[in-house]
Amino acid sequence: MVAAPRRAFSDTIPVMKKLVPFLLLTAPLFAHHSFQAEYDASKTVSIKGVVKRVAWVNPHAYVYVEATDASGKAVTWAFESLSPNALQIRGWSRTSLKEGDHVTVDGYLAKDGKPLADGSLHANSRLITLDDGRKVFAGSSADDEATK
Repeated sequence: MVAAPRRAFSDTIPVMKKLVPFLLLTAPLFAHHSFQAEYDASKTVSIKGVVKRVAWVNPHAYVYVEATDASGKAVTWAFESLSPNALQIRGWSRTSLKEGDHVTVDGYLAKDGKPLADGSLHANSRLITLDDGRKVFAGSSADDEATK
């Protein structure tokens, strides 16, 4: 029996040149959480309040809204939205919502129910509506999950 000739190391370089960039580009996808892992689609919330801050960051934009709870105490909600790129595709920009805007946010509560490190309550926004009725940031990472 004759052994098959060994391939030279230099023969693998073209394969590696294609494989390494692919791995580098796809690795962040595996680190990203899914909607179902973090939020409960059966626990909806509708919060009326004032925009305190908009964080236009990847992988998801966040809108911080100050509202009052049932006891009248001020609470801050951190609503995760779509990625800035997905929001831009839908026609929104980092200035579509401004600090001080009065909004109603419809969304989904986080499964763990725990506040974030900054003390804000955590949820995923489905729809943000300004007081004048304009819809802003329509869409949720739940929508992205449904298309996978």
